[in-house]
Amino acid sequence: MQRRYIESTMIDSIGYDASSSTLEIEFKSGAVWQYYDFPESTWYEFDGAESQGRFFHAYIKGHYRETQVG
Repeated sequence: MQRRYIESTMIDSIGYDASSSTLEIEFKSGAVWQYYDFPESTWYEFDGAESQGRFFHAYIKGHYRETQVG
């Protein structure tokens, strides 16, 4: 999945695959996680958030099925 680097204190890069509704996040630790059944509209909210880290903690972590892939 293609990811792009963002300015964040906790996240290095983010990417989204609309065909599978999968969000992928690479954290500063080097860990890469995928979040499944992630709505495209929420992707746009996350991508445009003032703070992706705050958005992650408020709306993503614990709300979607997830797997560490890297």
